Amino acid sequence: MKSRFPLKDIALQAGLSLATVDRVMHERDGVRAVTRARVAAAISELERQYMQSGLAGQRLVIDVVMDTPQRFSTAVRHAFEAELPGMRPASFLARFHAAETMSEQELLSILRAIRRRGSHGVVLKAASTPAIAESAAQLMAARIPVVTLVTDLPENARIGYVGMDNRVAGATAAYLLGRMAGERPGKVLVTLSSRLFAGEDEREHGFRDVLAQRFPHLSVLGISEGFGVDRATERLVHDALECEPSIRAVYSAGGGNRAILKAFAEARRDCCVFAAHDLDQDNIGLLAAGKITFVIHHDLRHDARSACQLMLAYHRMLPPDFQVAPSRVAIATPFEPTL
Repeated sequence: MKSRFPLKDIALQAGLSLATVDRVMHERDGVRAVTRARVAAAISELERQYMQSGLAGQRLVIDVVMDTPQRFSTAVRHAFEAELPGMRPASFLARFHAAETMSEQELLSILRAIRRRGSHGVVLKAASTPAIAESAAQLMAARIPVVTLVTDLPENARIGYVGMDNRVAGATAAYLLGRMAGERPGKVLVTLSSRLFAGEDEREHGFRDVLAQRFPHLSVLGISEGFGVDRATERLVHDALECEPSIRAVYSAGGGNRAILKAFAEARRDCCVFAAHDLDQDNIGLLAAGKITFVIHHDLRHDARSACQLMLAYHRMLPPDFQVAPSRVAIATPFEPTL
C-alpha cells in the first residue's frame, strides 16, 4: 500500500498505533482485514480533506464523537465538512465516531482510545452521566480540549458548549404550540430520546414552564428512553396514546418523528399541532408534506465553526478570552422547509 502522507498522519487519522500502520503499509502478515480497511479509509479521508482545505498553516486533528441517530449525525458531519476547509489560521482534519445506539461502555472505550492515541480536541454529543463526565475531564487533564455539542456536561469536563439555548428553544416551542392548539383542554405529548441528554431535559423544562404559565388548559405527558430509534419510540407513543385519550398535540424534543406519526395513524388519533426539532432530511420531508407543523432548528454550521474556534483559542491561535455565542433559535414552516 502506498501513500504520500507520513505514517504518523495516517495513524492519527485512523486512530491506530504507528506500528500497526507501518505493518499495513509494508503489507506484513498478521494484520486483520478490518485494520487494513481502516488504514485505507484513513488515507482516502486525508486525500479528500487535503484537497478541500489546501492545508494552509498548522494542522489540527479533532475527533467528533456522537451518540445519536444517523439522521442527526449525518447532518452534523455535513456541517463540519462544509466549515473545515475555510477555518483559519489552522487547517482542521476530523475523525468521526458515531452510532445510533452506543452503550456507555462503548463510548467510554472510544474516549479512552482518543486519550491514549492523542487528538487536538474532541467534540462530544453524549449522555450526561458521571462516568462520561469523568472521562471527558480526564481528556481535559491530558490537554485534549473537549467541546460539548447540543447537549452539555459539567463545566470541569469541557472548555465550552456549542448549540442553541435549549431552555429558550423549549419555551419557543411551547409559545407557538399553545397559540396554535386553541382553547380546548387536552394533553401535549413531550417525547425525549433520553433524560440522560442534558440538552433535551432543558428543552422539556423550558416547554413545561411556558405552557404552565400561558396555557394552563394544556398539560404535559412526557415519555423518554426511545433514544430516537423508530421502533422503540413508536412503542412508547403507542402505549401513551392507549393510556391517555386527551393527547392532542406533540412536542418532539428527541426525534423519531416518523415513528410518532405512525403510532398516531395506527391509533386513528389526530394531532392538531406537531412541533419537532432539527432540519434533517426526515424532518424536511415531513414538514414539506404537512405532516409536522413547525421545526425548531439552528445552524449546525455555526456550531461546527464555533467548536473549531474554541479549539483554536485553546491552542493559542485565537485570543485566550475568545467566546462563542449560542446558535440562534430559528423556526421552519412548510413554506420554507429547507432554511
